[in-house]
Amino acid sequence: MDEIAITGIRGFGYHGLFEHEKKDGQEFFVDIRITADLSTSGQSDRIESTIDYGKVAIRVKELIETNSFNLIERLAEVIAERLKSEFAIDAIEVTVHKPNAPVGIDLRDISVTIRR
Repeated sequence: MDEIAITGIRGFGYHGLFEHEKKDGQEFFVDIRITADLSTSGQSDRIESTIDYGKVAIRVKELIETNSFNLIERLAEVIAERLKSEFAIDAIEVTVHKPNAPVGIDLRDISVTIRR
């Protein structure tokens, strides 16, 4: 199987357990790894025969910005479900980064990765 990787999709969302997270929001970053058969598009050189990664990235940004979940695990799950239903994807890996997670210490990032 072949793979399409899209990293660092940025969106401003309102995900978290705390009221200030729901009210003020914060930046989230999402990485996607899509497994699919890309041999047809490799032969045809036509966008219609592949997974349009531009459309995938736009959809992920919309999902970050138009939903509000308590957990980034749920955001990852919704992204995986929607992308699998909208595109010809055999398998998907979704990583949601929450670099400003309010955990009481300074850190660079917290992320959750799911594979479906």
